[in-house]
Amino acid sequence: MKIKNILDSKKLTLSFEIFPPKKQSNLENVVKTAESLSSLNPDFMSITYGAGGTTRGNTVEIAQKILENGTPALAHLTCVGNTLESIKSDIEKMKASKIENVLALRGDVPSGQTIETATCKELSHANQLVTVLKNEGFCVGGACYPEGHPESANRSDDIENLKYKVDAGVDFLTTQMFFDNNMLYSYLYRLQSKGIHVPVLAGIMPIVNSNQVEKMIKLSSAYIPEKLLSICDRFQNSPEAMRQAGIAYATDQIIDLISNGVRGIHIYAMNKVDVVTDIIKNIDKIVEAVNL
Repeated sequence: MKIKNILDSKKLTLSFEIFPPKKQSNLENVVKTAESLSSLNPDFMSITYGAGGTTRGNTVEIAQKILENGTPALAHLTCVGNTLESIKSDIEKMKASKIENVLALRGDVPSGQTIETATCKELSHANQLVTVLKNEGFCVGGACYPEGHPESANRSDDIENLKYKVDAGVDFLTTQMFFDNNMLYSYLYRLQSKGIHVPVLAGIMPIVNSNQVEKMIKLSSAYIPEKLLSICDRFQNSPEAMRQAGIAYATDQIIDLISNGVRGIHIYAMNKVDVVTDIIKNIDKIVEAVNL
């Protein structure tokens, strides 16, 4: 089923994101993770695409397994590490696996390379990939950044660049992780003012290990509120307490988002079934009530 149709038919959607294994020997474990998360009845599940396309085959295989479990799958696809010919090959594989939904990304440029060396002329930006995928009949999602893409000069330029993807035909957007909901509310207002009206799914990353904070700052330049910093500082030496506090923080974020009318919650699961399961237990009745 196409995600666009799911978003059109439901008041609130809940989705999860997982990543393929770096080692082929771990593929079976990730497939089991996907199956366990599917049992929580998400509206769809998203499967990332390794740096430079290194796990492209596993992305399609895991997506296919998710579909076999009755859950719609969203396969990621990047410009980085691909040519127009390799993209067309990936498209044929996805069609053969009955994958209908793709998240179109430029991808992170590997260290030591430039956009020009990491991509081809026809596919150097995500909006070009969106056009190719829409022409092939896929439901296409895109990424967006409430705090601005790290490479953008400023937030206004970032939204102008996002509009290229929207104009190319993306059906929905999923945000990069954020930890202060006010960042998202401000961002949604600015999107509306620029004429961007496609559904926006809020990306939530549960922080259950204090070491994750440093990684998040490095990877996404995300603003970390004092409340979350205090939690990490207080419980950094108590793993179980940190896990519980991190789940509570993510739960509070989600409840606030739903209460303020956000219609899509996308949990970056980090392949942690137990964490996602506990969050769902905290919000399952809320989700049911909204969708009545």
